[in-house]
Amino acid sequence: MRRLHLFFVVLLLSVVGLSVAWYKYHTLGFPLTPDRETETWTVEAQIRVETGSAPASVRFALPSAPPHYTLLDEGFVSRGWGLTTQSRGKEREAVWTKRSPEGDQTLYYQTTVYRDQEEIQPSAYPGPADPPELEEPLKSAAESFIEQIRAGSADIQTFATLLVKEVNASRPNENIAAFLKPDATETERTRLAIRLLAIARIPARMSHGVLLTDEGRNLTPTTWLEVHNSRRWVPIDPRSGSVGYPRNFLTWWHGDAPALETTGLQGATLTFATTRSLRDAIETAQLQSSIAESRLMDFSLLELPIDAQNTYRVLLLVPLGALIIVLLRNVIGIRTFGTFMPVLIALSFRETQLAAGVILFTLIVAMGLLIRFYLERLKLLLVPRLAAVVIVVIFLMAVISIVSHRLGLDTGLSVGLFPMVILAMTIERVSIVWEEHGPADALVQAVGSMIVAALAYLVMVNAYVAHIFFVFPELLLVVLALTLLLGRYTGYRLTELFRFRAFKTLAHVNRPPRDGER
Repeated sequence: MRRLHLFFVVLLLSVVGLSVAWYKYHTLGFPLTPDRETETWTVEAQIRVETGSAPASVRFALPSAPPHYTLLDEGFVSRGWGLTTQSRGKEREAVWTKRSPEGDQTLYYQTTVYRDQEEIQPSAYPGPADPPELEEPLKSAAESFIEQIRAGSADIQTFATLLVKEVNASRPNENIAAFLKPDATETERTRLAIRLLAIARIPARMSHGVLLTDEGRNLTPTTWLEVHNSRRWVPIDPRSGSVGYPRNFLTWWHGDAPALETTGLQGATLTFATTRSLRDAIETAQLQSSIAESRLMDFSLLELPIDAQNTYRVLLLVPLGALIIVLLRNVIGIRTFGTFMPVLIALSFRETQLAAGVILFTLIVAMGLLIRFYLERLKLLLVPRLAAVVIVVIFLMAVISIVSHRLGLDTGLSVGLFPMVILAMTIERVSIVWEEHGPADALVQAVGSMIVAALAYLVMVNAYVAHIFFVFPELLLVVLALTLLLGRYTGYRLTELFRFRAFKTLAHVNRPPRDGER
């Protein structure tokens, strides 16, 4: 029963930790690797207006939840103009107003977007389209054309694709030739496609957007067609009939109305400019989380002050070092001085580097051990003896730093980063093992401690490991689950297989002969 209870706890911790980490990675976009940058696009709309003497107003369509992209931030520059933003159905718009405009002026709107979706999200079905009222013979011609397209299509998407191709054909179908002017524009052909789709009761709409190009200037919007297939809006190129937006196409607004509507102005022009930039992936994920109103970010380490973040970048690696010690002691069988002493030594190696840290640590412990043996002759009590060892350790650290500085060896200056209490306790522990079990056992445990500390250091100093556990601290639940699981391990340690191999040989020699061997 207890065994099942342990397995249930381990499973629960693992599922919770991995689920939260997956949500932050897949949904919020937190990166798995450090120093990763994400591609963002800055789009600027420039509205140049020619004002008169009358009060003026400018209405400009704003992007709202464009497919494939997330709006990270936006801003307006409109000196001297009143500004409000409002919603018109599912679309957004900005409204600039001014009572007494003077001269030509320019209004700016700027937004930064990030591509985070590969598929267009499902949307509610708006219902069958209302067919337009047509008179004969146009009504019969349109219905005959719709029947021909329906016979050659398999679903709504292929129906719309075939219809668009026929509308843009160099020699259009005779049934729709009456609907088209010889010099019809792309917008007029798109309107015709929407009317014909409405006759087939298929909901369709115009969409307008900007093609994101690096340092693009004086860009104009491009018109597209969207058809609803009862699950989501499917974009179709109204010129070629191909399905899907180009990868760098940003949908700006929907509908047949223009993006810019003005009153009280003599003229207005709208152009777009785009530029690509790289932003830190964690910063992008934080902005995306705030936009999605994820409450998970309220409990993130990224919300702490910088000095506190730097502290936890180190502390979060201690449990990982403890797991490494559990694995090396309980499964491999390496003997060390204490349980967490090698982890603390490994943390010290983060500042001194591995080779220099091992040399300095060994030097101080060896010199301190000589002093400790001398103090043993004085028959001191435990607490005064430990205090004396701490004093000696600090003195030795100071001497090594001064001597190395005089010799021009800057590495020796980092000895002050070792925790002096850990050094004192290590010296005390080595001396006790030396006295109780002999120098050989003390040397074995000392070497084992250094090996474990070195391995823990190599893992804890890895930039990818430090990044993973700082950005996804919930993975500590998985580390805890593995530690609990290893806590029930009662099998042979790897070193015991070598220690007791003589018993295996002896058992093989002394086993009774089998029937075939007599």
